[in-house]
Amino acid sequence: MIRLWKWWSGQGYPCLFRRITGWYCPGCGGTRAVKYLLEGSIIKSLRCHPLIVYMAVIMGAEAVRYLLSAGKADRDREKYFSYYQAEVLAGAGLILANWFVKNWALAVMGVDLMP
Repeated sequence: MIRLWKWWSGQGYPCLFRRITGWYCPGCGGTRAVKYLLEGSIIKSLRCHPLIVYMAVIMGAEAVRYLLSAGKADRDREKYFSYYQAEVLAGAGLILANWFVKNWALAVMGVDLMP
């Protein structure tokens, strides 16, 4: 158990895309964001990768929505899929915005947001 905690509390595996190109990949910071979220540091998690906190909120909302509609025999599938499509598009937008902002700050301003 101690070995697992030492591995988890460390940096983890480096991003191969970042190592080769010097740019952030769309998923850079995800592992650290999960670590910070599990430790309860929501702000640090958002700073590393906002998709992780977004997905935690969406998964909680989906679980509540499922539990509230579990007793109903006539679930509104169209309504569910419209929520699903909007959630996926918002998540994809978060990934692209995060990727753009981190690389823009690195290239234009010379600021590394993920040291």
